[in-house]
Amino acid sequence: MDIYVCNLCGYEYDPAVGDPENDVAPGTAFEDLPDTWVCPLCGASKEDFSKK
Repeated sequence: MDIYVCNLCGYEYDPAVGDPENDVAPGTAFEDLPDTWVCPLCGASKEDFSKK
């Protein structure tokens, strides 16, 4: 699974880790995140992320 980087703040979403603070389990692909998911650091939407 690919790592995605926030274009605004540089946060990296790693599917192996998930986003435990926002109830996203490890193993969740970026593509499978809900459309309402936002960057946990700056609040950017999924559209503001690029594949690393």
